[in-house]
Amino acid sequence: MHQRFTTVRRHTEDICQPLQTEDYVVQPVTDVSPPKWHLAHTTWFWEEFVLARHQPGYKRFHPRYAFLFNSYYDSVGERVLRLHRGNMSRPTVAEILEYRHYITDQMTRFLENVPDNLHGLIEIGLNHEQQHQELLYTDIKYVLGHNPLFPPYDPDFRETPAVAATPGFTEMPEGRYAIGHTGAGFSFDNEHAAHEQFLLPYTISNTLVTNAEYLAFMTDKGYETSQWWHSDGWAWVKEHNVNSPLYWHYIDGRWHRYALSGLQEIPMDEPVTHISWYEAAAFAEWKDMRLPTEFEWEAAASKIAWGQRWEHTNSAYLAYPGYRKPPGAIGEYNGKFMINQMVLRGASVATPAGHSRDTYRNFFHPSLQWQFNGIRLCKKQTW
Repeated sequence: MHQRFTTVRRHTEDICQPLQTEDYVVQPVTDVSPPKWHLAHTTWFWEEFVLARHQPGYKRFHPRYAFLFNSYYDSVGERVLRLHRGNMSRPTVAEILEYRHYITDQMTRFLENVPDNLHGLIEIGLNHEQQHQELLYTDIKYVLGHNPLFPPYDPDFRETPAVAATPGFTEMPEGRYAIGHTGAGFSFDNEHAAHEQFLLPYTISNTLVTNAEYLAFMTDKGYETSQWWHSDGWAWVKEHNVNSPLYWHYIDGRWHRYALSGLQEIPMDEPVTHISWYEAAAFAEWKDMRLPTEFEWEAAASKIAWGQRWEHTNSAYLAYPGYRKPPGAIGEYNGKFMINQMVLRGASVATPAGHSRDTYRNFFHPSLQWQFNGIRLCKKQTW
């Protein structure tokens, strides 16, 4: 656990290495947090939930950092509102890195003799920091991708992991399928309780929708045709003048995209990404197909190749049967967000190694595009 803690902490800082100091503070929209804030918040988690509560005589690094870097834990105390995170020019990046090193040193000593009853909390802390590593990539891309210069994060960064997938569809028979996490490995509370789900027969695509396929939807006036869209989605399109995936730009008669490697012509054979749930559902309707439910996705996970994109499902983010929210502040981690959001399954290029599994439930509001997400389709049943 000691070595894993050190590795996870180092990886967070490695993600930020290509940034310039000015990049650390920018917050273009409320949903995107400045990289500096991620560095501090993941450090605050260790200080607040482990050291301050379980290390006798622990001295906080700074008395106001708990206010500055709490995210959404109402039971812990007051906090800076999310939309104001980019207004904090102080503490400086150098001071935040000093804070990180202080907490890392304190935690390293603490982990030399960690009580058995805290192993679960340490695991949550490690997975929490890994979640923010993924958010760092998505937020850094938003920061740089909305700069008029389109500066590359890393010219060698590749956004599409290679996977072996056979084109076509997989037939899944009717039956009862085990859903949810079982076994000894780590899982979040929202992956429980494990239960059975009855599914009718369905047919699921082996591959994700490509940029070329999505461009065909756009060319066929997909963003101008209301019949493909849910009412809320159509209102979103009209209100925000959406006409393409996030980061797409029509330049000199050709479509380009901003990637972490910089501005480039769109690779048509790669899976489309940065698609909202609204867009994914509209595309599926245009294709006379549908999105899989999260239960269909999980039941088929061992038969399909995944990991290139977080995949939209047609499931609302709700509690499983038998779910119980954990007590205290940790109970705020997942349970209180089980409303008005949709589930995504899988993983993406931004997901840290060892952080994905077929029971993992990601969730976002249906209008959000900035995650590395994509589309897998199911055929519509005919009865």
